[in-house]
This record gives sequence, structure tokens and C-alpha cells, in this order.
Amino acid sequence: MIDYLIEASDPQAHLYRITLKVPRPDPQHCLSLPVWIPGSYMVREFSRHLSRLRARQGTRECRVEQRDKCSWSVECHGSQTLELSYEVYAFDTSVRTAFLDDRRGFFNGTSLCLQVDGREGEPHRLRIGTLPKGWQVATAMPSTARRHEYLCADYAELVDHPVELGRFWRGEFRVRGVPHEFVVAGAWPGFDGERLLADVRASARRR
Repeated sequence: MIDYLIEASDPQAHLYRITLKVPRPDPQHCLSLPVWIPGSYMVREFSRHLSRLRARQGTRECRVEQRDKCSWSVECHGSQTLELSYEVYAFDTSVRTAFLDDRRGFFNGTSLCLQVDGREGEPHRLRIGTLPKGWQVATAMPSTARRHEYLCADYAELVDHPVELGRFWRGEFRVRGVPHEFVVAGAWPGFDGERLLADVRASARRR
């Protein structure tokens, strides 16, 4: 499967480090970063925040060539797994891109996860690396039995689930057997989470 490891490598510099592994690579692989996010299809330039893109197979470096603003090609040698590493600058507090500092993090897959052209329909796994002490992960992405590991049917499902990182309030309840969950980032000490859950639960039951 296509595998991503996301690491909050340098929160003070607002940098995520991403390692992407592609098994059984083609002689030449094309990779791209979307210019959109699900639900908002205005053209965006997420790729301008991507830097230090390198590729290798084992100990052998692979040639990387930028084709245009948001796509790259990689020359591979044999069937050994292709491993790419790069950094993404994340300092946008909106919900459209990505953010990281020493208090919290947030990202959409289209901001961080290069798409392996021609392999979009394969299963995609996303793993969150070591986080600052006390940080949690919140996402609706399907999780596995392993901590901070998520598995999606394809690239489209992967980028359809934003991810929140940090210390936050979390609460959940069920209505007619359906689980509901709230995550509130930056909740103040007196935040009344139980009242929020009770109000929403009552509203959901009336539907």
C-alpha cells in the first residue's frame, strides 16, 4: 500500500516532515500535490510550502525533477520500495491548509500528502509519528489497532479527513446507535463540555 508517515518535526519552525513509501515503483513515477481540498475547489498553491524533496531506493538516491508548480517526476531503478522525504511549512490558521506550532497542529491531506499518479486507487496508510507530550490526534479517518495509524481505501478517502493534533477537549455520545464525537481545540478551563453534549444530543433526538 501507499504509506505516509507524518511527523511534527519542528513545531517552532512550523514544519511537518513527511516520509512517503511507494512499493513496486515504476521506472518513472509522477507525483503531484492537489490544487484543491474537498468541498472547496478554488485553485490553491499548496506546493509552494513544500521543500527539500528527496527520493531514494535503499541507499541509492533517485533523480527528482520538478515538472511544474505542483508535480514532480522520479526516476527509479528496479522494484525496491521508493522512499520520498520532504518538509511542508504550515502556518495557516484557516481550515483550508495546514498549521503547526508548539501548542497544536492541523492539516488536510491535500496540503501534506503527495499523490502517486496512477496509484490513487490503492489502499493508503497514514501514520502519525512521535508527538509532543500530552498531544492527541483527532480525525474521522478509519483507524487500525495500532496507535495513531489510519487506513483508507484510496487517496480520495485519505484527503477527505482533516486531522487535528494537540491538547483538546473531546466528548462523545450515541443517538439511535450512531456515535457522535466533538473535539474542541483551545477550550478554556471553564468550558462546559457536558452542556454542549447534552444540547446537541437533545437536538439530534428530535430529528
